[in-house]
Amino acid sequence: MRPRRLLCLGKLNGGERACALLLLCAVTAIASSAQTLTTLHSFDSTDGANPFAGLVQAIDGNFYGVTHSGGATTANDGTFFRITPSGTLTSLYSFCALTNCTDGALPYDWAGLIQVNGNFYGTTGYGGADNRGTVFKITTKGKLTTLYNFCSETSCKDGAEPEAGLVEGTDGNLYGAATSGGAYGYGAIFKITTGGTLTTIYSFCANSDCPDGSFPAGGLIQATDGNFYGTTQGGGANKDSICDVEGCGTVFKITSSGALTTLYSFCSKTGCTDGQGPNAGLVQGTDGDLYGTAYGGGDNGDGTIFKITTAGKWTLLYTFCPETGCADGQVPNAGLIQATDGNFYGTTLSGGTLGAGTIFKITSTGTLTTLHSFTGTDGEEPYAGLIQGTNGEFYGTTSGGGAHGYGVVFRLSAGLGPFVETRPTSGKVGAAVTILGTDLTGATSVTFNGQAATFTVVSSSEITTNVPTGATTGEVEVKTPGRTFTSNVEFRVP
Repeated sequence: MRPRRLLCLGKLNGGERACALLLLCAVTAIASSAQTLTTLHSFDSTDGANPFAGLVQAIDGNFYGVTHSGGATTANDGTFFRITPSGTLTSLYSFCALTNCTDGALPYDWAGLIQVNGNFYGTTGYGGADNRGTVFKITTKGKLTTLYNFCSETSCKDGAEPEAGLVEGTDGNLYGAATSGGAYGYGAIFKITTGGTLTTIYSFCANSDCPDGSFPAGGLIQATDGNFYGTTQGGGANKDSICDVEGCGTVFKITSSGALTTLYSFCSKTGCTDGQGPNAGLVQGTDGDLYGTAYGGGDNGDGTIFKITTAGKWTLLYTFCPETGCADGQVPNAGLIQATDGNFYGTTLSGGTLGAGTIFKITSTGTLTTLHSFTGTDGEEPYAGLIQGTNGEFYGTTSGGGAHGYGVVFRLSAGLGPFVETRPTSGKVGAAVTILGTDLTGATSVTFNGQAATFTVVSSSEITTNVPTGATTGEVEVKTPGRTFTSNVEFRVP
C-alpha cells in the first residue's frame, strides 16, 4: 500500500485554505537580503533530474547526492552524483541499470546519503527484487551494491518503500524507517548492518487507531541520551477533519531494541494550530532539545516549526504565512540544521516573494528571518533541507527550476566562517576519528577539549586521529599555520 500524502492543506501557492484557524501565538518574521545564493549546477535530465534529497559532504571535501529521476538509463529512475564546492558535477551511477530495476529506483529520501568508512549508504523508494525499495551501498567511484530488498517477507512485514535516509548508531548499525509495510502495513523502523543483515525492530499501528503513529517518512536521529527520535506523517492520539483517518502525526522515541514511546501527537490544539503531518526528521540542538517542522497545520494551514524536549514537552516556535502573500514561505517539507552560529536553518517548499520556496533562519526562541526567495531560474520547490559545508557556507538542492527546469544544486553564503567536523561525534579513549575540514594541510596540532592528540594529515580536507588519553567531552580544535578551526559540535567522550 502506497502511503497517502497529507496534502489536504490547501493550495501551495496561495488561495483559499481548508479552514480558518485561530491565532494562538505571536510570530516574528524578518526579511533579509544580505545573503548571496549561487546556482552551482542546473540538472538537464541526462545527468539527473528532480533532486528531492539533500547533500552530504564526504571526507574528500566534495558533496554527494541522489536525484529522484533522470539519468543515463531509459527508465529515468535517478542518479548518484558528485559535485565539487565550486560546482563541477559528475554523474557516477544511474539507477535501474539492471533488468527490472533490481538495483533500485527512484531514490527520494529527504535525509539523503550518509558516509560510513568511506562508502555511502542510502535507500531507494522502489525497485529491487520485489519493487518495494532497497538499501544500497555505493563507493565514491559509483560502484553500487544492493544490501537489502524490502518486502522480502510475506506481506512486507520487513517494511516497504523507504523515503528517509539512514543514520549510523553508536553500535555501528544503520537505522532507518520504511514508510509503509511492517506487520500492519503502516510503516516500520529497522536496523541493518553494513553487510546487509536487516532486523525490523518496530511496526507502526499495532491497533486500528494508530495511536503510536503511521507512515514514518522522515529519518531518525540518535540523541545524546542514546535513544533514537523521529516523526510520523499520520497516526497519533488526535483525529481532525483536515487529517486522514489515521491521525495527524507524531513525534516518537525508540530504543535500539525497539521500545517505542509516543512523545507528542499533532493536532492537539483546535484547528491543528500546532501543526500537522511532519514529513521530516528532527535535529538535536546544543541545548539538548529537539527541533523540527510540521508540513501542514498552524494558524494558516501552511506549516509550523516546533521544539520538543526528550521528555515530550512541546513548544510552538513559528507558524508560516502569517500575512497575505506568504513572503516568509509555506510548507516546510524538510528538517532543520543547527549551524555554527547557533541558529537553525531550513527551507520551505513554496511561498516567498514568487511562490517558489524559501531559505530561512530561525532562532531557538522563534524569530524567523527569510534569507532567500527562489525565483525559478535559480531553482524552485526545495524538498530537502540544507547542510553547512566545512567552509562555513550552506549547500542544498531544489526539486525543480534552474536553466532546464529539472532542479539545481545551490550554495548560500551567509558570512559564517569555516570549521571542522568529526566523524563520528563521540567515542571512547583510543577510538578512531576522522576530521573533515577545509585547508587542513600543514596542521600543527589537534586537541580534544584541550587534550593533545597524535594525528595524520591525509589531505587538505581530512585528518585521521584517535581520542587521546585524558580527553573529556568538548570541542575539537585543529591549528594550522593560517588559522585555528573549531568543531561544529562538541565531541562526546563516554
